[in-house]
Amino acid sequence: MNSIQGISFLDLVDRYGTPLYVYDADIIKRQVDRLNNAFHVPHLGIHFACKALNNINILKLLREWGCGLDTVSIQEIWLGLEAGYKASEIIYTPNCVGVDEIEMAIKLGVQVNIDHIETLEYIGSHYPDTKICIRINPHVMAGGNEKISVGHIDSKFGISIYQMPLVLRLVQALKLKINGLHMHTGSDILDPGVFTLASEILFDAARKFPDLEFIDFGSGLKVPYKVDDVSTDVEELGELLSKSFNEFCKEYGRELKLYFEPGKFLVSQSGYFLVKTNVIKQTPSTVFAGVDSGLNHLIRPMFYGSYHSIENISNETGRPRIYNVVGYICETDTFASNRAISEIHPGDILCFKNAGAYCYSMSSNYNSRFRPAEVLIHNSKDYLIRKRETMDDLLRNQIIADL
Repeated sequence: MNSIQGISFLDLVDRYGTPLYVYDADIIKRQVDRLNNAFHVPHLGIHFACKALNNINILKLLREWGCGLDTVSIQEIWLGLEAGYKASEIIYTPNCVGVDEIEMAIKLGVQVNIDHIETLEYIGSHYPDTKICIRINPHVMAGGNEKISVGHIDSKFGISIYQMPLVLRLVQALKLKINGLHMHTGSDILDPGVFTLASEILFDAARKFPDLEFIDFGSGLKVPYKVDDVSTDVEELGELLSKSFNEFCKEYGRELKLYFEPGKFLVSQSGYFLVKTNVIKQTPSTVFAGVDSGLNHLIRPMFYGSYHSIENISNETGRPRIYNVVGYICETDTFASNRAISEIHPGDILCFKNAGAYCYSMSSNYNSRFRPAEVLIHNSKDYLIRKRETMDDLLRNQIIADL
């Protein structure tokens, strides 16, 4: 693949330079539609986990397409409000933050989701009229990597399902207004059975709260990273979970809303990262393709061991050779090891796929490198949605002290 919606990657490189993030709006819309069509419940709410990709233009498009917002910081709330979201369309799920930040969120009117018993006590004492969602840790080990498995017994996330008796005593004593229950077991979950197992745990807890308005299953849907890669069968998940959720609502006595908070599922496949090859360097055992980027722009392979397909779009029909693709950072920043790629020469443009989620949003200025530009392709037109940084950006918040 060397183009998006008829626009050549190489033309985009000529126009905007490298390194460059490019997003295909059609793919994001396809994923939104796919999730909406998979579930058959009276009220489905999709809240985009904006930590995955926080460009305000992407957030605005998702709002147009009916998505709410899942946030984990006060800054993400502010960004959502700037993008045009109503406070009622935003869920705030903090972890290990101070009560001052939670108070700011309460005053803004967003849906607050709490996973800390002492914070529940504080809200009950100081903000008794606030509706609260509780994040439960179901103790279900799931996810493609230990860093993204968040529902196990030793996780810092959520209130243990075994602490529900204490939570219920607090609810009764403080007259807490619990309007939602939430869980998130991890990311890159393949088996819909994980969701159905956790759903039974969540439904059992929900029976103890008579005033719920919604149940939130978080997300964790896996997308394919390679040709013929396995991924979550969203349609199977929708069929299984819709059936059990609708049955639970009948038992509960009224229709509740079913929420999901996808991040990677909506935007991962929409993103492409374009870099230029600086050097080809051969050692006695390895051929390195060194590019004009590094872990400062795309840290996932180094942080999670994640896989990104890499193509040489300057020489698509060249004979394959085995490369280690590495960056220009003064660390071991290896994007790929022993990867077969069409023969690479200095100046060739390489394209990393699945670069829409947790890529730019995790970037940094390490080694004092500038962060790259971002481009959105929408309705067959390219839009610069974030300009490339300059030296002014590195110095903007530094103060020259009179020493």
